[in-house]
Amino acid sequence: MKDNDWKKHLGIVFSTSPDYDYQTNLKEEVETLGLESQRLRVRIEKNGRGGKTVTIVSGFIGTLEDLQSLGKSLKNKCGVGGSVKDGEILIQGDFKLRIVDLLRVMGYTQTK
Repeated sequence: MKDNDWKKHLGIVFSTSPDYDYQTNLKEEVETLGLESQRLRVRIEKNGRGGKTVTIVSGFIGTLEDLQSLGKSLKNKCGVGGSVKDGEILIQGDFKLRIVDLLRVMGYTQTK
């Protein structure tokens, strides 16, 4: 018997065929690479942010939960706010050198 949990398919038009197999187009999350295999890049951005400076950490390969936990630890260690959006960690303020040092101490050796 197929899994017929209707809550997963809200807003979808169904087929009356009993052999119909509903396919979702959700992409699978990639396993998180080891710390030494991650190639993280840290940069400063000011454009399009109302003149405010933001430090962006990009290049993380792994699950969303791991990215969020890394973002949370960086925000706590810098003592500022920020967020995780579109696979990037946004830290409020100019903390490029501090974040690069923190990432290297955490074990992310390929950080620039």
